[in-house]
Amino acid sequence: MAGPEDDRTAFIAFAREVEPRLSFAFSAAYGPELGRDATAESLAYAWEFWDRVREMDNPAGYLYRVGQTRVKRYHRKAVVAPPIPSEGSEVWVEPGLPAALAGLSEQQRTAVVLIHAFDWTQQEVAELLGLGRTTVQKHLERGLEKLQTALEVRTDA
Repeated sequence: MAGPEDDRTAFIAFAREVEPRLSFAFSAAYGPELGRDATAESLAYAWEFWDRVREMDNPAGYLYRVGQTRVKRYHRKAVVAPPIPSEGSEVWVEPGLPAALAGLSEQQRTAVVLIHAFDWTQQEVAELLGLGRTTVQKHLERGLEKLQTALEVRTDA
């Protein structure tokens, strides 16, 4: 029978593996502030119910759903992307990008940011969100179309 120290060690290893993925996904969906809160809430839930969570086939996907539910209770507007610095920054970002990202659905924004900003595969996003890969592909395609329209980007096909 595993003792409390074994449970703690197993949880720490699990949290080290899953925390970065949850953090990126929640930040993509809700912005950095609510993303941190959702990550913390989901990991706290995992520790509280560790006996059940450790036996799940897709614990990260389940915890993503837990975090989604918890963050909706905050009733705060998500700041999807921080404001663009006006001057003095060496990093250039399209000024309309934060508003364009905010105009996407949560799943479109999550797919676009995780795949194009964090270099995740569609399969990795699908597993975390508990969706099929083709569903993620549709969210990605629709999100990119909306971004192109909002940013007035034209592609020559």
